[in-house]
Amino acid sequence: MECVPNFSEGRSAALIEAVASAIGAVSGVKVLDVHADPDHHRSVVTFAGSPEAALEAAVAGAGAAAERIDLTRHQGVHPRIGACDVLPFVPLQEVTLEECATLAVRAADEIWRRFQVPAYLYEAAARRPDRRNLATIRRGQFERLREKVLKDPARWPDVGGPALHPTAGAVAVGARKILIAFNVELSGADPATARAIAARIRSSSGGLPGVKAMGVWLASRGVAQVSMNLTDWEATPPGRVLEAVAGEAARLGLAVARAEVVGLAPRAALEPLASLPYPVDGIDHVLEERLEAAFGDP
Repeated sequence: MECVPNFSEGRSAALIEAVASAIGAVSGVKVLDVHADPDHHRSVVTFAGSPEAALEAAVAGAGAAAERIDLTRHQGVHPRIGACDVLPFVPLQEVTLEECATLAVRAADEIWRRFQVPAYLYEAAARRPDRRNLATIRRGQFERLREKVLKDPARWPDVGGPALHPTAGAVAVGARKILIAFNVELSGADPATARAIAARIRSSSGGLPGVKAMGVWLASRGVAQVSMNLTDWEATPPGRVLEAVAGEAARLGLAVARAEVVGLAPRAALEPLASLPYPVDGIDHVLEERLEAAFGDP
């Protein structure tokens, strides 16, 4: 199985390395990729291994983050509720989504027991229908959520709490199919334009199926970005998303500056990007190749 924890640190290389090393030190797992972004102030670690090894590595990574990341000092453009913000388990070979959901619950229990960081269960591991969607859980982010849990039982975590950890917040632990994180930067756009384009293409407002999108401003680069999660890449592959964003930008007299794949993605999702007339970073981030390099032939 694969696990793709997102951590609320995208600027300190030493801290990111410490968290990734805690994961990679667990026997039976291999770290396949580490991606960090200073404006999102977020890093994404992709690793894979057997279910029991992945469970221990996920808990170790969450613990390393809880010990090192202080959300009361954290500011970035990406929403977050925890030092280890999200912790999804993903089935790859000979593992079912249901087994990943069971593992997610066990991971949440262990993170609470060892580090006193409470957990929300989302997607296939959700105990409540309204918590399948990660955005619902993250509403208000760390600052508002730490207040809400003290007053509103409807916002209590599923595991532990109800109070959040004072500096590490809470973690959203779940199980899901492969998701592709995909960002598109726009030449000459302002944040409002990026938000408008994101609203037009995301599925929740009648746009492309399986697309979650938000518009953000990357201060260090002075550029507006449409930041997306493709939750059903076979229905809406990244190439189609890129063309849709480019079309919306052209309608406003703007253009695509570059795009990027965050983390790893299946070969079939990445190959069509090479034929499009836009610069795309991460086309070589092929999940199958990283798995073969780490574990040999399947």
